Amino acid sequence: MKKKILIVSIILVLFFFIAYYLKDIIFYKEYNASYFHIEVYKSSIDKDQDGIDDQTDFLNGVKAYIATKPKYKSKYYATGYPTDHYGVCTDVVINGFRSAGYDIMELVNEDIKENQKLYNIEIIDKNIDFRRVRNLEIYLKRHAISLTTDVQEISLWQEGDIVVFKNHIGVLSDKRNKKGIPFLIHHESPYQLHLEEDVLEDFTILGHYRIS
Repeated sequence: MKKKILIVSIILVLFFFIAYYLKDIIFYKEYNASYFHIEVYKSSIDKDQDGIDDQTDFLNGVKAYIATKPKYKSKYYATGYPTDHYGVCTDVVINGFRSAGYDIMELVNEDIKENQKLYNIEIIDKNIDFRRVRNLEIYLKRHAISLTTDVQEISLWQEGDIVVFKNHIGVLSDKRNKKGIPFLIHHESPYQLHLEEDVLEDFTILGHYRIS
């Protein structure tokens, strides 16, 4: 009897585990901004002069990055930017900046050198400082457009926006759920099945930013 109960318990745990990781495929229908009559934001700036505005360029870079299916692993790189198929949450955002023509490693490093006390950093390390959530959050507060943290104001949440959480960061997708809330493109753990998920409401949002 005990053995049967144990088997049933294991089966139930496996069922809920599988259902949780497949929920995006099984339960969610994807929508976009036009379905909710939301005008998609286009930046007036084209930093790298490639004919694509910064906001679109940023999101394109993020999508291109996650399409490579990076593996989650925190590593130090002497080059600053990762040179292999590993990455963390900040690398999602970093690749957006690079795609739009911004050398975010240099930008954050210069801002830290000029405002070291603000960043509360004793020893500056250019190769890693820009890949820390806390530092990116400070940089965004100072140099990006700060927006609402109320997810119910769906028209103000645009694809390509950056969202900061406690010890985590991600980028808004062009996909939305049935309530009009955007999916989140993020890299949280080695066990994450999808890097683009309907999870924005699962986190406590600390900041919502737009690059230009």
